[in-house]
Amino acid sequence: MRTPTRFAVALALTGALVTACSGAATPTPAPSPSPAASIAASPEASPSPAAASPSPAPSPSPNACAPANLATLAAGKLTIGTDNPAYPPYFQPPATGNASKPWQLGDPTNGQGFEAAFAYALAGQLGFTKDQVTWTVVPFSNSYAPGKKPFDFYLAQVSYTPERATAVDMSDGYYFVAQSVVALTGNPLAKVTTISGLKSFKFGAQVGTTAYDTIKNIIQPTTSISVYNDNDAAVKALQAKQIDGLVVDLPTAFYVTAAQIVDAKGNPLATIVGQFPVQAGPDAEHFSLVLAKGSPLTSCVNQAIGALKSDGSLDQITKTWLSDKANAPVFQP
Repeated sequence: MRTPTRFAVALALTGALVTACSGAATPTPAPSPSPAASIAASPEASPSPAAASPSPAPSPSPNACAPANLATLAAGKLTIGTDNPAYPPYFQPPATGNASKPWQLGDPTNGQGFEAAFAYALAGQLGFTKDQVTWTVVPFSNSYAPGKKPFDFYLAQVSYTPERATAVDMSDGYYFVAQSVVALTGNPLAKVTTISGLKSFKFGAQVGTTAYDTIKNIIQPTTSISVYNDNDAAVKALQAKQIDGLVVDLPTAFYVTAAQIVDAKGNPLATIVGQFPVQAGPDAEHFSLVLAKGSPLTSCVNQAIGALKSDGSLDQITKTWLSDKANAPVFQP
């Protein structure tokens, strides 16, 4: 606030004396403006910064699941791992000729088959085009072993288990599955209808699978369990009558009986004996994608799976590739 100068004070006193000497009535002096008013009226007074300009709006949070923000193994690429051979109906062979190298049986790169179609739909939901997707071979049991991963995510009918989830991230379920028993049509096992009736037979399964767990924990056979590195070896053991029954998930059982164990004319030589009851609720067996432990992609993958469920895409893929794979009697206790 400014203060009056000595000149101004002297001038005011002189004016008062002149008025008194002239005999004129003394006017009521005007009230002095308040300091605040003086500041407001002063041309040199400046408004506060807050009054001069509004606060800028907060910047929107970046989309962590946008393709440019995803921390994939290779920038701008999505690397998907799966087992080899790649079995139908999860991965379909080409319409003509053999699968492209290094793939055997099914070819993940053609997008045909339940898991191939799902993988490309998921990639699209994450913002990747088909030509931005690469596939890599990883043995099934290596996918959920501890350590660094050569893939962004992996799928090969990997069922969620708490034990696996201690070493890797496992996504929300994308398929709820029943385990089943396959036997040669001439084997007495083919006529069994109860779980208790299975115990005296010899069974085999791929190592590290929930099929093996089903034999061990549900069937509880009286003979030792045969374990194989992959389903192809297990199927050959069944054909060679080294085991009575093969335990696999139901869609795989359909493929084994419809395409793998057939005569020269394509007639089936094996049958699906039955399927085990599917457990209801959140603990029901389901396939999950495998990601490295603590992967920054896990939440985005789960978000994408949720979107495919919500818009009906996953249901349509399931109906297209697996709808005719579920016909098998359910074992009674």
